[in-house]
Amino acid sequence: MGIVKWKGILESLLFAAGDEGLSMKQITAVLEVDEIQANEIVTELKLDYEKDENRGITIVQLAGVYQLATKKEHAGYLKKLVESPGTAHLSQAALETLAIVAYKQPITRAEIEEIRGVKTERPLHTLSSRALIKEVGRAEGTGRAILYGTTKEFLDYFGLKNINELPPLPDHVEDDVQDDADLFFEKFQETMEADQ
Repeated sequence: MGIVKWKGILESLLFAAGDEGLSMKQITAVLEVDEIQANEIVTELKLDYEKDENRGITIVQLAGVYQLATKKEHAGYLKKLVESPGTAHLSQAALETLAIVAYKQPITRAEIEEIRGVKTERPLHTLSSRALIKEVGRAEGTGRAILYGTTKEFLDYFGLKNINELPPLPDHVEDDVQDDADLFFEKFQETMEADQ
């Protein structure tokens, strides 16, 4: 294979590896080349990115691994994207998870999954990345599971002084998660529409 094909393969590998990146050892093993040739492929691909002003990514080496990263000169635009309100809406799964955490905190992932009846890893990740929930401690017992709770950003976003200002739940639906989620979803939608 020529260098162009190797670069395309390396680009695919780095993209698939994401934030974890790839070590030189992994690159040489997957491409089945020696370290000299692997270094040459990495260097050539990095030069391609740096020479082309129309490309928004480059290759960086951090802590011994190579990964794709955005170019520094585009930082201002990326900051606007992250800081702009209403750029992405939360899924129904994330809203349900947020309602459960808000009303039942501190709570473990297993307890949330027991209430929802489905996996909640992705919604928890989404909510954490948006700073609406955070780790507030560890549960006692085997495994010391992470306990989740809401954040100051959650309170700010919903205009609450403290968690006690959440709308009260009717007594007869205490265990009915769908009603909890619907109540929370309505409040969330009203807030999002008001912000836009």
